[in-house]
Amino acid sequence: MRVVADREKCMGNGLCEAVHPAVFEVADDGVVVVHHENVHAEDRKLLEQAVAACPAFALRLVDDD
Repeated sequence: MRVVADREKCMGNGLCEAVHPAVFEVADDGVVVVHHENVHAEDRKLLEQAVAACPAFALRLVDDD
C-alpha cells in the first residue's frame, strides 16, 4: 500500500499530520510531505482517517497488487 499526495491540491491545513505525524508533515512551504510513501497494512485504519480528514482531497491510498 502506498500513500499518494497531490501537492498542487494541498491547502496545508495539517489535519493529516495531526492524525499520523510519522507519515505526514506540512513543510515550511505550507504543502504536505509524505515521509513514508510505502506504508504497512496495519496502519491502514489510521491512514484512512488521515485521507478522509483532508478537505482538499489531496491524499489517497493505493493498494499495490
